[in-house]
Amino acid sequence: MPNHNELVSSTTPINTRKVFRYYDFVMVAFVTVLLCSNLIGAAKVAQVELAFFGTVTFGAGVLFFPISYIFGDVLTEVYGYGRDRRVIWAGFGALTFAALMSWVVLALQPAADPFNQTYQAHLEAVFGNTPRIIAGSIIAFWCGSFVNSFVMAKMKVAMRGRALWMRTIGSTICGEFVDSSLFYVIAFYGIWPNSQLAKVILAQYILKTTWEVIMTPFTYKVVAFLKRKENEDYFDTHTNFNPFHL
Repeated sequence: MPNHNELVSSTTPINTRKVFRYYDFVMVAFVTVLLCSNLIGAAKVAQVELAFFGTVTFGAGVLFFPISYIFGDVLTEVYGYGRDRRVIWAGFGALTFAALMSWVVLALQPAADPFNQTYQAHLEAVFGNTPRIIAGSIIAFWCGSFVNSFVMAKMKVAMRGRALWMRTIGSTICGEFVDSSLFYVIAFYGIWPNSQLAKVILAQYILKTTWEVIMTPFTYKVVAFLKRKENEDYFDTHTNFNPFHL
């Protein structure tokens, strides 16, 4: 395993067929968290009472969506920007398919019995704005994730592999700023009152970045485990950072 105190670049080019034991599992976990947090939690606005802060309003998905950024940090740190880029595109495809499936399911005529007629109304109430939510999710996720991975990779090279905590938190601050600035405006502008929208955006950004800080010890353990098991610690010294270059 490379010494983190020295600037080294993986000897395995990104386009080789080196087989990793856990890369696919991390990808599946990333996409699962992404889909669930955007489809299940994004449409609900929750609130909690906190000491010194009073009533804090936030999108329920914020409790789980930051986990996808943790996976993004792990992927870039261990496998490099290029392999994280493939995972981001996998997430993009999953969100796009979810939007298509939601549109088809809601457009189908429900059975004429009372249960299904009532159930259709419930589905439309929960998923009726799914295409708009997905549009916001895709744009915000795509932009935020690539910013997160780019900053993470560049910081790793510049810092010669030291201070992982600074890279994970710093990249998340940048990525979540882009994500938070885009998603709720695209998905809910005109639906929620502007004052509520602003509060949710601010609360989401603070909560997401706080999550990254809290999960730092866990991130360290996962990164150390994967580097040891995969015998990989990729430095993006000669990487093409074009997000469309697969």
